[in-house]
Amino acid sequence: MNIVSFSGGKDSTAMLLMMLEKGIHVDRVICVDTTKEFPAMYRHIEKVQLMIEPLKIEVVKIDFDYWFGEHIKTRGKRIGEKGYGFPDFRNRWCTALKRQFFHKTLASMRYDPRKRGGISTIPKEVVEYHGIAFDEKHRAENNKKRNIKYPLVEWGVTEKQALEYCYSKGLDWDGLYEKFTRVSCWCCPLSRIGELRVLYNDFPELWKELIEMDKKSFRKFRNDYSVSDLTKRFANENL
Repeated sequence: MNIVSFSGGKDSTAMLLMMLEKGIHVDRVICVDTTKEFPAMYRHIEKVQLMIEPLKIEVVKIDFDYWFGEHIKTRGKRIGEKGYGFPDFRNRWCTALKRQFFHKTLASMRYDPRKRGGISTIPKEVVEYHGIAFDEKHRAENNKKRNIKYPLVEWGVTEKQALEYCYSKGLDWDGLYEKFTRVSCWCCPLSRIGELRVLYNDFPELWKELIEMDKKSFRKFRNDYSVSDLTKRFANENL
C-alpha cells in the first residue's frame, strides 16, 4: 500500500503530481491539517484535489488551539498545567503532533474492523512517500529503518525545480511563495523576522489572532521578541 504524506507545500505537491504522471500507483494521500495553515493553502489543497480525482486527499485535523492552550499535561515538569504554548527549537510539539497523527492513521490501516478483534488476517505492507527535495537529501538519512521513499531525492528534483514544476501546473498558492520561503503554519515563531514582518503587514487578521494566542502562552513567542515587541517594532517601521 503506497501512502503519500501530503503537506500541501511545493515539495509534497510536486512529488504527488510527478508520481501520478509517472504511473506510480498511489493508494492513499494523507494530509495532516494543523488548522493554522494560510487560507491560500486550503484553497491550494482544493485545487490539487480536483487535479488528482478520483484519488482523495484525506485530511486529518489537529485541534491546534486545544493543544496550544487547553490540554492539561499529565506528565513532565509542567504536569497539571494547561497548554504547550508557542513551540521553540527544543520543544517543537506541533511537528511531533503532526507525525503522531500521521502514524496513527497509518496504524489504523493495518486493522480491519470487519475481522474478529479488529485485526486483519491479511498484513498490509505500508510504504510511505515523503516530499523531501534533493537539496535536503540529508534528511532522508534519518529514517533508514522505516519503509519510506523519497522520490524527489531519487529523481534529483531540487526545491526550486519543484516550485517551478508546480507553477507550470497552474498552482501558485496565491503568491505565498513570493512572500515566504516556507508556507507551513503561519503562527510559527521559528519564522524569520522578515517573514513575520510580511505576516504583520499583509495578513493583519492573522496577526490579530497571533496577539490573542500570545495571551494564552506561558512561553514567550521568541527568545528575542514577544508578539507585543514585534507589533511595536513593525508599527514603528511603518511610520
